[in-house]
Amino acid sequence: MELKEKVLSMAKEAKAASQILAVAKTDAKNKALAEIAKGLKENMSALLEANAKDVAYAREKGLSKALIDRLTLTEARIEGMIHNLHEVISLPDPVGSIVKMWQRPNGLKVGRMRIPLGVIAMVYEARPDATVEAAALCLKAGNSVILRGGSEAINSNLCLGEIMTKALITAGLPEKAIQVVPITDRKVVLELLKLEGVIDLIIPRGGEGLIRFVTENSKIPVLKHYKGVCHVYVDDKADLKMAEEICFNAKVQRPGVCNAMETMLVHEAVAKSFLPVMLKRFVEAGVEIRGCEKTCQIFPQARPATEADWPAEYLDLILAVKIVANMDEAIEHIAKYGSNHTETIITEDYSRAWRFLEKVDASVVLVNASTRFNDGNQLGLGSEIGISTSKLHAYGPMGLEELTTTKFIVFGQGQIRT
Repeated sequence: MELKEKVLSMAKEAKAASQILAVAKTDAKNKALAEIAKGLKENMSALLEANAKDVAYAREKGLSKALIDRLTLTEARIEGMIHNLHEVISLPDPVGSIVKMWQRPNGLKVGRMRIPLGVIAMVYEARPDATVEAAALCLKAGNSVILRGGSEAINSNLCLGEIMTKALITAGLPEKAIQVVPITDRKVVLELLKLEGVIDLIIPRGGEGLIRFVTENSKIPVLKHYKGVCHVYVDDKADLKMAEEICFNAKVQRPGVCNAMETMLVHEAVAKSFLPVMLKRFVEAGVEIRGCEKTCQIFPQARPATEADWPAEYLDLILAVKIVANMDEAIEHIAKYGSNHTETIITEDYSRAWRFLEKVDASVVLVNASTRFNDGNQLGLGSEIGISTSKLHAYGPMGLEELTTTKFIVFGQGQIRT
């Protein structure tokens, strides 16, 4: 079978499966999720072995440390996948829920009911854990999903695909509701992007280059974020000890992810007391500092920042630092260089906190908390299929509800329009 025919066949099978899944009972969907969790536990050794092949290949190809980190599975990460599956099981099934009802003067009762989107294709790099997250959320929300991971994760993803297919069969659900594309040829992505009318939504997840490629070539609606240029602003009314812990966590805990801090903005009134201690701690942790002129005067070890540093998504132990005159300058900087992903203010001033929340345009805006909390699991969604920085139809982490839409339902008693 030619590649084009293979992709179309997979999509049509997903479409047929989605029609069954759309009306599947919650118990059946939860059983499938439980079986996936069980399969991960029972096949952990095989999965780690498959993943080791992928990691070895990635290292041989000279892929970045950030990508290899996202690619690597450990027992702890697999246990985390299992935990997330059980969280999704525990979440209410959104399908069929009535968002609201109201009555018109003519007696018609009008409402909105949540329904699945249909067939979702996810195109992503590395991150085999995303394979399970996406499958679990799509399944619970009544959607079929086609998963096209990168070639660097093919062994891991095929192993996961086998586990999930067995789980669907055991639960009595269509086995084509979750499909892992077994072809590494990049032409597969182009073929998927053409299938308007069969696939309902494309979700790209990975580097900016991949996401722009998908967006520019797709005939199907795309939910995306290009990159995560996340800021932490340390206000002059901040608890500086708190600020130190938050900033360190936001940058160092896992620098290769999209919700890691890339730029730290510091009010000039606290810069001389805050920066020497904070930046020394960063340097000791292996972070390269790229600072504005004032930052370099306070901390000579910093490398002078260039204009290219302010919009940069490093995904590495590199941090841009800028001293600002006030919160308004910080907000202006974020508006110019941010990516609508995640922004944090550290302050004890209530009114400033609220003004920051209102004025900063990002999918998640935080007060006195690390940027690392922009994550579906951390925000109580159970898991996420990705973070959208486009506002139609979702903004921020996409959990179960974001993988549904609503249709109008109307109850009448013989009313006709005159």
